[in-house]
Amino acid sequence: MLRPVYLLFFKLFGWKVNGRFPPGLNKYIVAVAPHTSNWDFLLGVAVRSILRMQNARFLAKSSLFKPPIGWLFKAWGGYPVDRGKSGDVVEQVAGIFKKEDHFILAIAPEGTRKKVEKLRTGFYYIAKKAGVPIIAVGFDYKKKEVILGEPFYPSDDVQKDIALLTLFYSTITGKNPELGIH
Repeated sequence: MLRPVYLLFFKLFGWKVNGRFPPGLNKYIVAVAPHTSNWDFLLGVAVRSILRMQNARFLAKSSLFKPPIGWLFKAWGGYPVDRGKSGDVVEQVAGIFKKEDHFILAIAPEGTRKKVEKLRTGFYYIAKKAGVPIIAVGFDYKKKEVILGEPFYPSDDVQKDIALLTLFYSTITGKNPELGIH
């Protein structure tokens, strides 16, 4: 419904999408980084609409789903995650992938907008357990470009795979570059 508005926004502000998600791929994780600003979420909602991915979901901290605006995060496709509990989020989300015929999950692999030294690995283990690929995506504010990587399936070498993802993200300039992945 808002797609024309988002397309106009992209045109007016000079943003473009570089790449596309493979047609026919029904289940995957979209790992978006660097996550350095609240604007990333709004940009992600716009991109989801522009690319006609209305069924894409995201995980977010449970506090965002409380009144007065919690209903909005649910309507946007959010799944609340309680980061303070020791519940096995990897198992829960992998179960959703196995149960659904079509499921796309967007995750910020840093887990925060603050500066981090390394990516968290929960998204990686969800993909591995569910048998789905990861597609790295970056919002490059310097180039005004949404960059989509190629899908890849996690191997048995987590260090190597995370290093490849980190290399991809290190070329992308977030809204607040000092918080990006280097």
